[in-house]
Amino acid sequence: MAESENKKTYWPHMILGFIAIGLTLGFWTVRSTVGMPVHESNEYMMKYQAADHDANEILEAGHRFDARYTLQLAGMEKSDFKAKNLKRKGRKTVKLAAVNRIRYLLADHDGNPVADANVSLLLTRPHTERDDRFFKSLKMVDGEYVLPELRLEKPGRYILRVRAQIGDAVKYMDTPGYYDPSDRP
Repeated sequence: MAESENKKTYWPHMILGFIAIGLTLGFWTVRSTVGMPVHESNEYMMKYQAADHDANEILEAGHRFDARYTLQLAGMEKSDFKAKNLKRKGRKTVKLAAVNRIRYLLADHDGNPVADANVSLLLTRPHTERDDRFFKSLKMVDGEYVLPELRLEKPGRYILRVRAQIGDAVKYMDTPGYYDPSDRP
């Protein structure tokens, strides 16, 4: 019996070690996630709760708009910027400068400019709201909705998010842009 009393069992120590490791990793996970910034989505220029609640109406209004009108960004040069690790399908990225003139062409399907639209623009950056700038009503000049001067200070990726409303038809359009201060015309 003396032989079996001298044997040590390590399984209680292993269980306590696993509990300590689990508590440490749990604490580390909570601490690191609390330190990360959280930014709401502004996909449709509204809080995500409102966009989720009215999703069907937003889509129907977009279909009505597409059936009656066309909206396009005019006068912007295409950028050669290629985003890495982009999960969405790549779209045409426009080249932005320190000072930009943003123009949108809004016309019916016959090519006639539409003058009575409410066009607003949100300049935003991916994953942050800190640098957002909202322009409530773009003015129509020579058949185009124009923002005469848009100044950029920080280099990097931007999104030109436009909302055009004519009666019950509403269109949301995102155009990715990239500003590189080293690009000189």
